Amino acid sequence: MGAEQTLMHLEAAEAAMVAERQIAGLRTAVHDLALRLREADPPFVLTCARGSSDHAATFAKYLIETRARLPVASYAPSVSSLYATPWRNLAGVFFLAISQSGQSPDIVSSARGARAAGALVAALVNDPQSPLALSAEVTLPLLAGPERSVAATKSFVASLVAILSLVASWTEDGDLQRALDDVPQVLRNAWRLDWSPAVAELAGARGLFVLGRGLSLAIAQEAALKLKETCGLHAEAFSAAEVRHGPMALVGPGFPVLMLAPGDEGQRDFEQLADELVGLGARVIMAGGTRPGVLTLPTLHGLHPAVAPLAAIQSFYRFAVALSLARGCDPDRPPNLRKVTETR
Repeated sequence: MGAEQTLMHLEAAEAAMVAERQIAGLRTAVHDLALRLREADPPFVLTCARGSSDHAATFAKYLIETRARLPVASYAPSVSSLYATPWRNLAGVFFLAISQSGQSPDIVSSARGARAAGALVAALVNDPQSPLALSAEVTLPLLAGPERSVAATKSFVASLVAILSLVASWTEDGDLQRALDDVPQVLRNAWRLDWSPAVAELAGARGLFVLGRGLSLAIAQEAALKLKETCGLHAEAFSAAEVRHGPMALVGPGFPVLMLAPGDEGQRDFEQLADELVGLGARVIMAGGTRPGVLTLPTLHGLHPAVAPLAAIQSFYRFAVALSLARGCDPDRPPNLRKVTETR
């Protein structure tokens, strides 16, 4: 089976079209929610998600904290489901639930509990008739269309686009809004980039680190999950700052490291870390930077720092399909997994 025949490849290729549809279709709904948030001025934000959606929540954390200047915390869904703990008071809090299917009982019960405690609950979900969508006060449908491959791609990108749209409108950030309008074309351009040199580097690997920082940490988390799911690689995602607090002990000659550069204030430190890793003998692959001894992957230049991570993950998805096939895997049917995961 060729890469272009896989569902993962076909669905990921739709991301630009999905972004175009969503930006146009949700403009009014996003504006209305953003207006409510400006008027309510919440003291903090809680996100609730699992899997790829939780990586989107990481993106939301960094974007909201740096743009809306509010603290964002990740809520553990099992507190509401498994441990059945009711909230005392969430009045004024913005609770953002993210889920592709909207069917996992723990996310649904968390949203219901937060709403009962007074939070403004909004859901980013691909199925507007799902239990999560019906439990939220405000629903922003992702409009990604059906996704049949077990590995989520276009719905993850759609989650990031929705988060960008909401934060741009909420903060009335003109630069971010203009960058958002360019996202569909950015995704088209990113899809064409050739990361195939990294296939040879990782075809025989057993594991690797995937590093990001800030907004690109969310992309590193998503990339590591996809490498596990579709390529059978024990990939672990870390912040470029956090990797120095212990994980560096595992790095030695030949150890693979995929670095997804942030392209913002963290870039210089990120490149210094690449030099350190090369000095330890690691096989460093970097998207978004060029350093001696590093395999450099092509990226788009001149992008807004909040949009660059979307381009990186879109290029990565195409690469992941090729790597999966090179390793003898089926990217559409990872072992022991199914499309909708329901946890408590």
